Amino acid sequence: MLKEGDAAPNIMLETDSGEQFDLEKLRGKKVVLFFYPKASTPGCTVEACEFRDTFKKFEKKGVVVLGISKDTPKAQTGFKQNQSLPYTLLCDVDKKAVQDYGVWKEKNMYGKKVMGIERTTFVIDERGKIQKIFSKVKPAGHAEEVLAAL
Repeated sequence: MLKEGDAAPNIMLETDSGEQFDLEKLRGKKVVLFFYPKASTPGCTVEACEFRDTFKKFEKKGVVVLGISKDTPKAQTGFKQNQSLPYTLLCDVDKKAVQDYGVWKEKNMYGKKVMGIERTTFVIDERGKIQKIFSKVKPAGHAEEVLAAL
């Protein structure tokens, strides 16, 4: 299980635009990486739109915002376009990053146990270390909570 102060595992994934992403290339910048269960679902839309609505505040602080789920590039592209999201969405279809970051967990959905992404946000500092972890995130108000912690 990752904890604050640990090195952030590198992420090399396809983006919503089909480009290759490498987290290492963001060294020197602060990164907010938010994991969400599924594109275009109600809670994920609330969370993503709150990051959209506060995006300029993150930019002013020099922070890179990234959303990540196990959705396909096509699903992420549709989600990004439909919600006018100004930041990059990462496509973890093989579940490598969700496992590396420890957010792939057993969840209880309508009384059934299923595996899925536990909504979690990581703040990664300029040296690639995990500065803050927000676990079991509630979507409403979360982007402002992250801003306040920066």
